[in-house]
Amino acid sequence: MADTDSGGIEQAEELVARVAAIDIAKASGMVCVRVPHEDKPGKRVQRVFNTVATSGAILDLAGHLICQGVTRVVMEATSTYWKPYFFLLESCGLECWLVNARDVKNVPGRPKTDRLDAVWLAKLTERGMLRPSFVPPKPVRELRDLTRARAVMTHERTRHKQRTEKLLEDAQIKLSTVIADIFGVSGRAMLEALIAGERSPKALADLAHGTIKASHSTLAEALTGRFEEHHAFMCRMLLDTVDYLTVQIDKLTARITLSLTELSTTEDDEGPGQGTLMPITDTERLDEIPGVGPATAQVILAEIGPDMSVFPTAGHLVSWAETLSTHHPVRRKEHLRLHRQGQSLAPRRPR
Repeated sequence: MADTDSGGIEQAEELVARVAAIDIAKASGMVCVRVPHEDKPGKRVQRVFNTVATSGAILDLAGHLICQGVTRVVMEATSTYWKPYFFLLESCGLECWLVNARDVKNVPGRPKTDRLDAVWLAKLTERGMLRPSFVPPKPVRELRDLTRARAVMTHERTRHKQRTEKLLEDAQIKLSTVIADIFGVSGRAMLEALIAGERSPKALADLAHGTIKASHSTLAEALTGRFEEHHAFMCRMLLDTVDYLTVQIDKLTARITLSLTELSTTEDDEGPGQGTLMPITDTERLDEIPGVGPATAQVILAEIGPDMSVFPTAGHLVSWAETLSTHHPVRRKEHLRLHRQGQSLAPRRPR
């Protein structure tokens, strides 16, 4: 830790006696420590210094803060650069707060530097003017990584399926107009036959299973086109990618299910006609909400965790998740729409 500025004694009416604040950048962090003066009661000693964002330096910072008797460390949510500071300092027994940058805006007209930002953050902390953001425990954070990775791979698989359909349109193969899912059993058999070199529309139509509603002649007409070796090569690449992503998604889903099983289980309330309490998982409980399926329930648990005590009221949870319940009179169904910028409660299509 390289000391860049020290000294400074001032009068303050603080609520938290020993605090530290970190203004975080990508490669370093500006730390401000404010503690009571040893010889002058009611006055504060402030020290500002810079530390690099490496594990060793952060652990050294933790030791220094513990020696100073710091009881609370506060930092802004700056991209993902706050995570090493938060998790390493927390592992050393320090109370860490992550705060929203909106709540720690500096006074307009004042110079804005890393040092001044760290001092301002420390002053707000010692006066109790900040609220901590929700940072889930490690098991929930790991579950969140799994669900977000699954969402990304699902989007990628959808994109490759769409590219496959466009490739068929380029070859004048109108398979998607007569089959609802060209990646089903019948559609996939036809695609594999096309890649293998089969060009006879009637032979391709014969691969359809009984669940296909289109007639044999309609299928043969839709399969009449100019599917060349180039299309076969591209289609093989796209299908292999779709298959690979499907395997990865299945692995993630299995890991998510296992993680949720280990995370928690709840007990359902006794209903009419039930003589005993029946165990029900958190995923099954959320699945009972209209508009929420098993996959969405897993995402909700990964984002907010199973412990609702971190939210004082239901209104706090709704405000944090920005949950909107919309009613469609025509369909007579209530749909739950979840969205939050920077969160994954409502995954968006990749651009």
